[in-house]
Amino acid sequence: MKIMKKLSVLALILMLTASMLAACGSTGNNAAGGTDSPSEGGSGSGSSSAAEGEIYIPIISKGFQHQFWQAVKAGAEQAGEELGVRITFEGPETESQVDKQIEMLQAALDKKPSAIGFAALDSQASIPYLKKAQENNIPVIAFDSGVESDIPVTTASTDNMAASALAADKMAELIGNEGKIAMVVHDQTSVTGVSRRDGFKKQIEEKYPNIEIVDIQYGGGDHLKSTDLAKAMMQAHPDLKGIFGANEGSAVGVINAVTEMKKEGQIIVVGFDSGKAQIDAIKNGTMAGAITQNPVGIGYETVKAAVAAIKGEKVEPQIDTGFYWYDKNNIDSDEIKAVIYE
Repeated sequence: MKIMKKLSVLALILMLTASMLAACGSTGNNAAGGTDSPSEGGSGSGSSSAAEGEIYIPIISKGFQHQFWQAVKAGAEQAGEELGVRITFEGPETESQVDKQIEMLQAALDKKPSAIGFAALDSQASIPYLKKAQENNIPVIAFDSGVESDIPVTTASTDNMAASALAADKMAELIGNEGKIAMVVHDQTSVTGVSRRDGFKKQIEEKYPNIEIVDIQYGGGDHLKSTDLAKAMMQAHPDLKGIFGANEGSAVGVINAVTEMKKEGQIIVVGFDSGKAQIDAIKNGTMAGAITQNPVGIGYETVKAAVAAIKGEKVEPQIDTGFYWYDKNNIDSDEIKAVIYE
């Protein structure tokens, strides 16, 4: 009996010791910000360092609050699963947090990944960190937004200049090729912000001499700030005929402003990207139409190109993932259903 008691006490001691060791190990991982989840979103801390022999690719997006980024994430995860590589997906809370995104990029580099997918919020600020990647032979795949550097092996993105020019043509047609219009753009630091602004503006100025762009404002991709900007535009220019919203947050802000000002049917709204709010607005007539990218394709091509670069295979310097105009006439077509997202 005494022997049984001693064995029980010994077993209990061993169990407690094992639990303490496990707790210590867990605490250590948390302190390093690590997790082994195959993918993660938001402003999460990223993943643990790459394990020996595995291909690990952190994907750092411009944000996580828009459905657009969720669709990019889905495409990246699909490619990761098909190609047998581990990816993580993260981005800052808002698309104005350049410093936060740079911290994420630095943290990703510290984990010695096989390659990095990166959508720059600021095409200049990230360059020193991309040089670190180059020095450590870590291929960088730019997606959505490029950077002003030849370090990325390729950029998987929409031709934003051409896409915004198409948006300008649609706006001109819808307002009868004359009148005042305005623009709400997400930023003037990322390649997408600059390209969409310039693509739309250049097309209007070169092709439509009777249309005047009276204001261009930057809302950081935040729909609340973009709403306030669009309302101020309508108050300052009562004869305004149309507003272009250059990304999902900008376009949703314009839609909300038009609704709050009871200007439905008076202001032509043309947007960029998809998402439930824009789809609903097109169906109820508040938004005339929008450009949609192929976000699932962007995520998929980013991971696919990263794996090719890791293996030393040839990768084209630019991967055009395409774009489409959608409105109430084609929103239910199979072609458009495949590239819009809720």
